[in-house]
Amino acid sequence: MKQWVTAQDGLANLKLTEAPKPVPNSGEVLVKITACALNYRDTEVIMGLYGHHASLAHKPEPIVPCSDICGTIETSHSPFWTPGQRVMAIFNQTHLKGQIKETDMSSGLGLPLPGTLAEYRVFPASSLVAVPAYLSNEEAACLPIASVTAWMALFGFTPLGSATTVPPTTRKDETMLIQGTGGVAIAGLQLAHAAGFRTIITSSSDAKLSQAKLLGADAGINYKTQPDWETEVLRLTSGAGASVIFENGGAATLRKSFDCVAFGGLINCIGYLSGKEDVSEDRMHTNVLALKRNVTLKGLLNGPKERFEEMVGFYAQHQIRPVVDRVVSFGEAREGLEYLFSGGHFGKVVVKVAE
Repeated sequence: MKQWVTAQDGLANLKLTEAPKPVPNSGEVLVKITACALNYRDTEVIMGLYGHHASLAHKPEPIVPCSDICGTIETSHSPFWTPGQRVMAIFNQTHLKGQIKETDMSSGLGLPLPGTLAEYRVFPASSLVAVPAYLSNEEAACLPIASVTAWMALFGFTPLGSATTVPPTTRKDETMLIQGTGGVAIAGLQLAHAAGFRTIITSSSDAKLSQAKLLGADAGINYKTQPDWETEVLRLTSGAGASVIFENGGAATLRKSFDCVAFGGLINCIGYLSGKEDVSEDRMHTNVLALKRNVTLKGLLNGPKERFEEMVGFYAQHQIRPVVDRVVSFGEAREGLEYLFSGGHFGKVVVKVAE
């Protein structure tokens, strides 16, 4: 079979190689991968920047990157799955329920475990989730990291199962602020809109803001033309601020998020696209900022299988389709990753591996 391999030495050095087709053991299944969605994390792994969060000091062993797939079961050594079923794989293969444990971090696909940018892969039967019939292969591949992360940002503090039973009208007075228009952001927008939240989204592109409004965003802020976007968030919420914030920016945006979060609100730390080091003008201690508004600051590392399955039920209930910006062929995977890294995408970039 064919697979892409990286020595974590740059996108330009990503190599397409041949490898033996894997054979499943008892309790495992062999999946023919049909689609592999790309994440910003994948580009960091390939460039050797996911160590976490500094360049690796040693030369690592080559690894297959990426993690998010849709595929068809070819061989099953489990009573729970049969050949022909379409499945998705959870990101941390041992994180099945509850809060993530440090030991679960060693089961992440695409580092430290071999990833999914390949034609076939063996998975533990327990790590798979069934694909809703209405989704295409490319759409389904978008769910494991981006959508589950967005789901946990919205409902991670709610009891399992409650998110799908609360009428959307009960959330009409809650505002969610989403930074950017990448995979997690757009998944969050779609989920929040379906759940009844009022939504505000930020971008440097008016065209992307227009696209976001077509998906249900109630307001858009161009942070290039409105650099003090936190003030605009307060204006749009009549001074109340956002109940939930998708904090994707990091160094240059976290202080602004604190300045426009609602009292008792939640800031989800998801990404760091603006940098990983504090900016020089931001010197107020995080403790003070959190206490000032009774804020919860939560780091997010995806979610467990039970929440993934809960989310899939919500997707099916509302017939939500992930937004796929671009589909590239398996042989064009490097170009797809380069496009993702450039930041030009709206939603997800997906590699089509097979029919």
